[in-house]
Amino acid sequence: MKLLPACAVAGALALTAPAFGQMQLSIATGGTGGAYYPIGGGLAELIGQHIDGYAAVAEVTGASVENMALIHNGGADFAIALGDTVYQAYTGTGAFEVGKVDALALAALYPNAVQIVVPAESDIQSLSDLRGKRVSVGAPGSGTEINAQAILHGNGMSYEDLASAQRLNFNETADAIRDGDIDAGIWSVGPPTGSIISLAATRSIRLIPLTTEEIANAKELEPIFADYTLPEGIYDGTAQTATVGIPNALVVPGDMDDDLAYQVTKLLFEEVEYLRSIHPATNDTTIEFSLGASPIPLHPGAIRYYEEVGATVPDRLRP
Repeated sequence: MKLLPACAVAGALALTAPAFGQMQLSIATGGTGGAYYPIGGGLAELIGQHIDGYAAVAEVTGASVENMALIHNGGADFAIALGDTVYQAYTGTGAFEVGKVDALALAALYPNAVQIVVPAESDIQSLSDLRGKRVSVGAPGSGTEINAQAILHGNGMSYEDLASAQRLNFNETADAIRDGDIDAGIWSVGPPTGSIISLAATRSIRLIPLTTEEIANAKELEPIFADYTLPEGIYDGTAQTATVGIPNALVVPGDMDDDLAYQVTKLLFEEVEYLRSIHPATNDTTIEFSLGASPIPLHPGAIRYYEEVGATVPDRLRP
C-alpha cells in the first residue's frame, strides 16, 4: 500500500543538491515542537565543538519523508527519521516506490510513540471514535503522517472516514486542539514532547489508548511497530496508555567518508549525557538499543566504532 502520493516524493527527490563534503554539515530534523530539532541542534553543537574542521547546523524540515529525500539529493549530510520511513527509503517501497535512497545508519536513537491526544472533555474514547471528527494527522511528508495512515488503514479506516484530515505540524496541532479548531491530534514523537507538554499546561487533555487488537492490526501492516506503553502522568493528568513505538534512526548518505561517520558515531555515544540534558528521549540512546533497533544496515564508519567498544554487530546491520 502506497501511503503518500509518489509525485510528492518524486518532486522532493529531484531537488538540486549542493556539493557534498563541505565543511558546513547540515542535519535534517523536523519541526521545532518535536524531539528531532532539539536533538539535532545538540548534535550540531557537539560536532562543532569536538570534530576538527567541521561545523554543523540543525535544519527545520517537514521531518522523516522530506529528510530521506534530502539525504538522496545531497541537501543534508545527516537526517533523523522514523524507522519505517528509513526502511521504505532504503528498500524503495511505500512512499519511496519512485526509487531507493542510498543511505546507511549511524545509530538508532530512541523510540517514538504514537500519541493520540484529545481534550479531556471530548467524547472520543477510542480509535474508532475518530470517525467523523476533525483530526490532525501530522505535517505533510512526516513520519507522523505515515504512522497515522498505517494505524488507520490497519484498522479499516482512512482519511475519508474523518470529517477532515488536517496535515499540521506538532505546534500547529497543539494550538488547534487548544483553540477547539480540531477534535484530536496524532503525534509520532519521542515522549514526552514539548508541544504536548505546553498544551497540557493550558488545557486538560487525555491520551487515547489502542486496544490489543488495534495494535496487532497495525503491526500486521507495519512490522516495524512494537508494543509501547506511555506511563501515567507523562503529561499533566494523563493515564497509562497502550500504543505503538517506532525506532528513530540517525542516517547518512551511503558514500559518507568513513572517518567522519566514525567520529560522529563515537561523539554521539561518548557525549550522550549532553543530549540527555537537552531532551529526555535520548535516555534510550544506547549502543544496545541502537544495535537492536536500527532499521537498515550501518555505515562502515559506525561499525568501526561499535566493534572498537566491543559490541557485536548483527549480520543484518552489515552493508
